[in-house]
Amino acid sequence: MQMYLMAFLIGGLICVIGQLLMDLTPLTPAHVLVLFVVLGGVLSGLGLYQPLVDLAGAGASVPLPGFGHALVSGTIEEVDKVGFLGIFSGALKATAVGIMAAVIFGFTMALLFNPKG
Repeated sequence: MQMYLMAFLIGGLICVIGQLLMDLTPLTPAHVLVLFVVLGGVLSGLGLYQPLVDLAGAGASVPLPGFGHALVSGTIEEVDKVGFLGIFSGALKATAVGIMAAVIFGFTMALLFNPKG
């Protein structure tokens, strides 16, 4: 039960921060998206994001900073396994499922619905 509560609180806090950034600053949603992904990657590289994932689970790994964390942690893991070439393959291996889901669902929605001009 505690894990669900922490996931809700941490995930909700990340979303509240993003909403406040869009409401109170001139940042657009695209700016906030890039900021969160980069911030997740930087925090992951510094070893600060994994403890948050351990505490909140999906509450920290599903929002946008979690994608940056997956990119960086996948790259670091692959570099440890195969060396320099892991820089090029690690991020894609770690995020392939999410990227493929976005492509498939985006394509499916484009087929099913007519976009407005």
